[in-house]
Amino acid sequence: MNNKFDLYLVSDSTGETLDRIAVAIKAQFEDVDLSVHHFSFIRTKDQINALIKRCKKDKNPIVLYTLVEQEVVSYLKDTALIEKITCLGVLDHLVLKFENILNKKANHVPSGQHVLNKEYYEKISSMHFTIEHDDGQKLETINEADIIIFGVSRTSKTPTSIYLANRGYKVANIPLTGTENIDSYSIDFKRKTVVGFVIDPQRLEDVRKTRLNLITEDRHTNYINIEAIQKEVEDSKKLFSLKSIPIIDVTRRSVEETSASIIKIHEIKHGL
Repeated sequence: MNNKFDLYLVSDSTGETLDRIAVAIKAQFEDVDLSVHHFSFIRTKDQINALIKRCKKDKNPIVLYTLVEQEVVSYLKDTALIEKITCLGVLDHLVLKFENILNKKANHVPSGQHVLNKEYYEKISSMHFTIEHDDGQKLETINEADIIIFGVSRTSKTPTSIYLANRGYKVANIPLTGTENIDSYSIDFKRKTVVGFVIDPQRLEDVRKTRLNLITEDRHTNYINIEAIQKEVEDSKKLFSLKSIPIIDVTRRSVEETSASIIKIHEIKHGL
């Protein structure tokens, strides 16, 4: 049995949805050699022809698409059928079912999820705020944040903050160095969602060593000393417990999983 497949992610927009689906699929079939290819902003028949031509070079191509313009979808499906290429639409059945449930016809507008509406501009505002408040910056306006993240260095605070910002949350993240007094930040703990990140010390040591190698820096300090790291993590746990800050262990969590936990904490805190 051939264990190698080529998965073509075909979208009329950025393809973010398909990216996440592809990750989920690969996680379920770890013993399959699944190569992923991206075809974004596909909106014409000529682009479909180029896609099919590329697919024909592989023995086991699979097309997964989120196209919504019916003429383009029909052309893709018909052409794939002729060339005997497996072609699957992620939204086809869902959109049809929602049309029936809502008793309305879908717009079938490419990139409809990226319309420049109020929600879009609020998301951009959240992104600007989060970038400005990364790594302990602009603490004077920290109480304008929806979510505040504490954690020692290299515990995925920044990528998690950016992910949450893309979901529309204003996020500030603050690194713990062992010398700070959380009370000095004047955080409104009653109104703000505050979380603390912890991680397995051994894993943190590996992450920090990798980081230093990437920036070609040889740092002979406590930054990569396992005993010092263990103390850092333990001190952070004590600090979070003292302030009744919810703790999230990010050791084996993806950014998406960590963010989902934070959003749940936020919703529970604010009764959403």
